[in-house]
Amino acid sequence: MKIIWYFIYDFIIIPFLYITLNAASLFNSKIRRGITGRRRVYEEIILNALSIDKNKKLVWFHSSSLGEFEQAKPIIEELKRNRNVNVLITFFSPSGYENSKKYPFADLIAYMPFDTIFNARKFISIVKPDLAVIMRYDIWPNIMKAMSEKSIPVFLVDATMRKDSARKLPLIRSFHKILFSWFAKILTVSEYDADEFKRFDISDNIINAVGDTRFDRVYQRSKLAKEVNLINTEILKNKKVFVFGSSWEQDEEVIFPAFKKLANRDKSVLMIIAPHEPTLLHLEKIENEFSRELKTIRFSFLKNYSDERVIIVDSIGILLTLYTYADAAFVGGSFKHSIHNVLEAAVYGIPVMFGPKIDTSQEAQKLLELGGGILVRNKREAYRNLRKLFSDDNYRKTKGIISSKYVNENLGATQKILNEIYKSI
Repeated sequence: MKIIWYFIYDFIIIPFLYITLNAASLFNSKIRRGITGRRRVYEEIILNALSIDKNKKLVWFHSSSLGEFEQAKPIIEELKRNRNVNVLITFFSPSGYENSKKYPFADLIAYMPFDTIFNARKFISIVKPDLAVIMRYDIWPNIMKAMSEKSIPVFLVDATMRKDSARKLPLIRSFHKILFSWFAKILTVSEYDADEFKRFDISDNIINAVGDTRFDRVYQRSKLAKEVNLINTEILKNKKVFVFGSSWEQDEEVIFPAFKKLANRDKSVLMIIAPHEPTLLHLEKIENEFSRELKTIRFSFLKNYSDERVIIVDSIGILLTLYTYADAAFVGGSFKHSIHNVLEAAVYGIPVMFGPKIDTSQEAQKLLELGGGILVRNKREAYRNLRKLFSDDNYRKTKGIISSKYVNENLGATQKILNEIYKSI
């Protein structure tokens, strides 16, 4: 069965993907950058490898994109602090690669080559890793096969297996049984995920539930964020702050009317809204939305603040720090397709509101179950919950304590993963 699947993959799936990506690159600049960037991957690796100490062992971390790489950072940084090793980091997507080229804890950074068996074997022969760590899900069959041929252990880290995962479908399941059998360790975020992986006939000693490094990462970043003063304290004096993070228009259609109604009743509430895509058109649309009821100001003009009730963030990369000012938050994406990272808000010990699309987030589901999260389905529920949060201090603080406790109780996955890595290098 393994031979049949690899024949299908190498002679049907890979050619199809190659043709599709090249065709899509004519219309999509992101895909085009990824294809162009891969053309010199071997030359760049060889050139950059000249400057590293070949006597050190090399640990290879692969992430699909920037989000998965954020989960790898606690592991990489602690590994570099405690072991004298080289670290190679690869990405599939241009966004991950382009935004991480200057990451100080990496010795080598590159694209993952396109997954032909020739490319995989060539890449492994050049890099010669002692251990590979794949974050979450970006598993490439020929890379796995090439690593196995060289007896190089591969770990799957922060692994999840959703109840409705397509990997469980009968035909696809047989292929993933082969893929998962190549791993030396599969380290899952929960016992539930560990049990789901075991359904692929994987030995118990390979699978271990160690937790999710996202908790460690947001905790680390929150400590640094608290030292940053983005907003003058006078602006927030005697204010109750609602941070609306990573908003999409579908989220805004529900939350904006609810906040307007709340602001009319409570003159002390202030909203900081950080659109997921702060394009000029989107910023202007938000300003027009509030023009008749509430004064707004863009974040970049805060030095001219004059008691505006809505601060519109017109930059990216500061949301985690903005949550430090929040008394409560709404995390966006949850009325569009899937919710963004609720932990970035919960780490500060505040109630976290979100919409109904949370199936892809175990953290949102757990927060809701524990009581630190609040699910709203429409404008009426959004207003009712906002009013309760900002009128009842004990209620708000109690939910905030639950959020904080949830994050703190789930710290430590990084060290458990490192303990497994140390055994193999």
